[in-house]
Amino acid sequence: MSAECTRVLEALGQPLSPELAAHADGCAGCRALLEGFDALESLPVPGAARPPPDLEPVRAVALEALAAQPKATPWTSEAWKLGGLYTGMMALVTLVFAAKGLLSNTAPLGVVVGLAVLLLLSMGGALWVALAPARRLGWLGVGTGAVGVALLVVLGGSGLANPNRGFVEGCVSCVRTGALFSLLPLVATLGMLRRMALHAVRAVAAGLAAGAVGLLLLHVHCSDGSPGHLAVSHVGPWLVLGALAPWVRARLRTTRHAP
Repeated sequence: MSAECTRVLEALGQPLSPELAAHADGCAGCRALLEGFDALESLPVPGAARPPPDLEPVRAVALEALAAQPKATPWTSEAWKLGGLYTGMMALVTLVFAAKGLLSNTAPLGVVVGLAVLLLLSMGGALWVALAPARRLGWLGVGTGAVGVALLVVLGGSGLANPNRGFVEGCVSCVRTGALFSLLPLVATLGMLRRMALHAVRAVAAGLAAGAVGLLLLHVHCSDGSPGHLAVSHVGPWLVLGALAPWVRARLRTTRHAP
């Protein structure tokens, strides 16, 4: 190392004189030394205070959203929208069934009407569990309610099988019909759940609420009231829909995070 190299080393961090700058330009070792020192100076110092981020763009977006909607939408309005979709769809399909003579449940009229009212009440309760901010029911409550409804549906049939078609054929037909009538309510309900943080109990309750549309329509339409048929092709798909709802919801992006 020459004397000029030593002087360059001693002057690190300070402006170089024209003589030393000329030497550094022609000396590969000094150039590497200066470049390395400049790179070290550009690194952040651990523990040093960082400049605060510029939050003005975030603040502008928040103020714009607040001006567009200064008051939060109550959760009950969303529940009423979904409930209106459910009941409107059920009423329309029931009218079509009635016009075509497809209200074929052979159980006593009182049992048919009573069970239909029970399904409507359970649908409303499931929606409340899914959307209400103050959730008061956990796995035990939702599971007990689902099992209770399932037992009443299975035991509330006429007990008579449809003699005009086989067991497998009847199950396939009812599963397909129930899934068709539950698809739109399920899509709308999962879209509503994207506005809040993912919670498995809420998602299960939402899936059961949406699936109750198809379950109720099958209840008034299907002529096969045997317990085996009702358990496999009515209650079974309804429970599966509730179980699949959290899996589907977990794969959807959350647009808002509410309690």
